[in-house]
Amino acid sequence: MAFSELVSIDRIRNHIRALEGVRHPVAAPGALARSADYITAHLISQGYEVANHLFPDNGHQFRNVIATRRCLGRHQERVILLAHYDTVATTPGADDNASGVAVMLEVATLLSQLRFERTIQFIGVSLEENEREDDPESGTRGSRALASHARANGWHIEGVVVLESVAFAGDRVVQTVPPGVPVPVPESGNFIAVVGNERSADLVDGFSRAVKRQGDGLPCVTLTVPGNGELLPDSRRSDHAPFWDEGYRAVMVTDTTNFRNPHYHRPTDTLETLNMEFAARVCSATAGLIAEMARPRS
Repeated sequence: MAFSELVSIDRIRNHIRALEGVRHPVAAPGALARSADYITAHLISQGYEVANHLFPDNGHQFRNVIATRRCLGRHQERVILLAHYDTVATTPGADDNASGVAVMLEVATLLSQLRFERTIQFIGVSLEENEREDDPESGTRGSRALASHARANGWHIEGVVVLESVAFAGDRVVQTVPPGVPVPVPESGNFIAVVGNERSADLVDGFSRAVKRQGDGLPCVTLTVPGNGELLPDSRRSDHAPFWDEGYRAVMVTDTTNFRNPHYHRPTDTLETLNMEFAARVCSATAGLIAEMARPRS
């Protein structure tokens, strides 16, 4: 299916506009909760069964929002599309990560009327951002709680696709590269990057196939790291890493955040800086991958 013909840039833009603003457990807890409510309301409106996964953090309770479309075939097998909805305390977080949530919601809309053999879940997770700026291990608390819950409850997950900042791009955007990246990276930040570990190599390849099937010219750079990314810490900087650590297959889809976006974690990370056409192309490729993983029924 050519999802590129169905994606709505206006819907993606409107989701980002609705979410934009500091969404932080201390600086703006009300906005954080309202973002979860927004995700919930949209997914319910598309016919999904929505529930909260609650987890404790620093004496408070937070929620991951889980929307489920159960299927008639291999319903125990899950395909997950996930994005975090929180921000650091200093940014409205349009790219990081309202863009990822917006694309997730648009994929949910595109797939809402289709039938699949596997169960699909769309999950908005909280507390991805580091609790302490100087401690990169103090983030991904919501996805760690979720991945641990999944393992403890025997979830059969075919794969997790994590959308992490997916709308800052352009031919004139300067791209930098973290130390140790073993693949060629263009000097222009006009591509989407897909990062997986060796266990998840088929998901990385699947995204590349989806890009080609959609045929809308999305440049794509892929990276498969050994183990769980221990040798390349920057490859672990999002909600896919806790699933790697629990033995699940997972990939991160990203515009590379601070390696190209000068507004990263700043007050200037606003909707006006984003490339909506690029986000739409990421959306069509992501929808294609999720549909392939879920195996559509005739």
